[in-house]
Amino acid sequence: MGHKILLVEDDQATANYIAKAMDEAGFLVDKADNGRDGLFHASDGSYDAIILDRMLPLMDGMSVLSALRAAKIETPVIILSALGAPEDRIEGLLAGSDDYLVKPFAFAELLARVNLLIRKGGNSGVETSLSCEDLKLDLLSRRVTRAGKLIDLQPREFRLLEYLMRHAEQVVTRTMLLEGVWDYHFDPGTNVIDVHISRLRRKLDDGFDRPLLHTIRGAGYRLGGG
Repeated sequence: MGHKILLVEDDQATANYIAKAMDEAGFLVDKADNGRDGLFHASDGSYDAIILDRMLPLMDGMSVLSALRAAKIETPVIILSALGAPEDRIEGLLAGSDDYLVKPFAFAELLARVNLLIRKGGNSGVETSLSCEDLKLDLLSRRVTRAGKLIDLQPREFRLLEYLMRHAEQVVTRTMLLEGVWDYHFDPGTNVIDVHISRLRRKLDDGFDRPLLHTIRGAGYRLGGG
């Protein structure tokens, strides 16, 4: 039997699209189109994950999330939101979400993140950091260190590294990076990825014995994994 997902989304077209795609991927999906109904469904704790829109009628997503966590319901929650500024993401994480995905998004990324949350079984607390070998990224302070050494990154480099760390030891394709980091749903035909990967590699690997960021010829890139 497939994993059971609760989708709380008030935009009918978006909800139908996600539900259909999740169903095709083998999930059992229940839908709610407002925060009050979403909280009612989520409160029984029977779902493997919850996809929660931030802006909802009757009760907004942040209030739904806070109410769930106050009731000790630890079902993994991924927030969907058009609000993508660092402070919005921090607010979502501090409210108790396990992940935060900015609209518009590629369904492939949503699916990957939901699968990851289910595999992890949710976090015991709020996710505030990511790590890969001796590399650490703090989502709240936006501080990056390798073996304790502070690495100064530009905002786009930080977002690129965060994406790579969320897919650590996996091959990440150019298409995934274009969609996940630059919000392009087409290849603009520029070397924007190569330039940023090159800069990021210098900052991560120069002065260390072994490289962390690898180019996989003909496939993409991989962070960690030898």
